[in-house]
Amino acid sequence: MQDLYYPSKDGKNTIHACLWEPQGEAKGVVQLIHGMSEYAERYAPFAEFLNKNGFIVCADDHLGHGKSVKSSEDLGYFNDAKDYSIVVEDIHELKIQVQKQTGELPWFVLGHSMGSFFCRKYISLYGTEFKGAVIMGSGFKGKATLNTALFFVKLNALFCGWRNRSKTIKKLAFGSYNKKFKPARTDNDWLSKAPENVDNYEADELCGFDFTNNGYYILFSIIKQACSKKVIKKIPKDLSVYFVAGEKDPVGDYGKGVIKAVNKFHRAGIKDVSVTLYDDCRHEILNDVCKEQVQADVLAFFEGVLDGREI
Repeated sequence: MQDLYYPSKDGKNTIHACLWEPQGEAKGVVQLIHGMSEYAERYAPFAEFLNKNGFIVCADDHLGHGKSVKSSEDLGYFNDAKDYSIVVEDIHELKIQVQKQTGELPWFVLGHSMGSFFCRKYISLYGTEFKGAVIMGSGFKGKATLNTALFFVKLNALFCGWRNRSKTIKKLAFGSYNKKFKPARTDNDWLSKAPENVDNYEADELCGFDFTNNGYYILFSIIKQACSKKVIKKIPKDLSVYFVAGEKDPVGDYGKGVIKAVNKFHRAGIKDVSVTLYDDCRHEILNDVCKEQVQADVLAFFEGVLDGREI
């Protein structure tokens, strides 16, 4: 793995990114967009799997995450402007930087969880630059729900500041996620059916940290963008899109939110939209009991697009 660094579009911070390259000639590049309260290097096993199958892989640590923070106080804090577009442009800058090394290879993008919503906005802006997109661990939320969430974040920030880490907002956002997994062993049982995966997440100091009000404001803002009809309509109609999620993932409302998002894409006229829901799997499907099948299915999607096969 190669470490990359480049200036953030916030004009203050430096973005850390990872680049994994295969031995021999590459047939394409996959850009990964990580989720909330995690970081790019967690995807090393998946990146190495793709390397073995001929793909270059890159991923950045978003502002407020991983090695893109100056201190632990910055974890869960994006930028002073409270602007989701800065994160999107940092993601796109990684593509620009890596293309200097890789040349004109076919590009794919995969976004997980929070990263799936950034990915959906990303492909509405730059989708013509990609052959395909994988939307992983995603879902759908209505405008009214998100406006209410944004109101409470702004209200809390008014009294407590944008760096405040509100237990109340965390509970409102994620408090119900463990309900279907009682008796829950930890607060994060909803992430994976495999206890060791949950334990690894909880033991990692760069995972599971509480978001600030600033972080939640951008999180809810990017979800609102990703779920809007206006943004979905801007996704290129000929871009191949593959939704993958755990059938027991609360982020996707146990499959219902995933199917709703898929239907929105279909109604927007996007021609090649497919979906796989993995039985008895939860949120982090690349770290769950289905991970080998997920890897195989995502690889088949990439190779199928390159070969011109219908997925």
